[in-house]
Amino acid sequence: MNVLNQLLVIAVISLTFATATYVTKGPPNRFLRCDPATLKPDEVCLESVSAIADVLWVDARKRSEWQESGVPGSVLWNLDGAEDMQAFEANVAVRAAVSPHVLVYCGDENCGVSRQIAERIRKLDLGVKVSVLHGGWRALSEAGRVKGSSPKP
Repeated sequence: MNVLNQLLVIAVISLTFATATYVTKGPPNRFLRCDPATLKPDEVCLESVSAIADVLWVDARKRSEWQESGVPGSVLWNLDGAEDMQAFEANVAVRAAVSPHVLVYCGDENCGVSRQIAERIRKLDLGVKVSVLHGGWRALSEAGRVKGSSPKP
């Protein structure tokens, strides 16, 4: 048996068992996990946010995404050059006066825009705690907390 035939046999056996595993176990679980031990200092898990009563949600995604699937009651602040940054600052400053905690989120756990927006809010020196949501919009969507979503099992 030559090498090519051996590789073919191995591939067929592997695919057979992979298919059997997929059929019996189902697709892999791709839900976002938040481990508090691995968070950056300004990050929070969505599970811990539930205990905070008054939170001002700041969406760092595009305006169209915010309008379509933002957290109800959230405000928009993104880095789009066509947007009015002073209006974003004023809106957050007014709303932060009644919310002791500002929570910024963007598209997913790899999006760095939320961290940049959080830093800009901190520089406003509003006297509020500013955090970044680990997992961003994806975590909120999986929990059913955004427009048009329902909790994942």
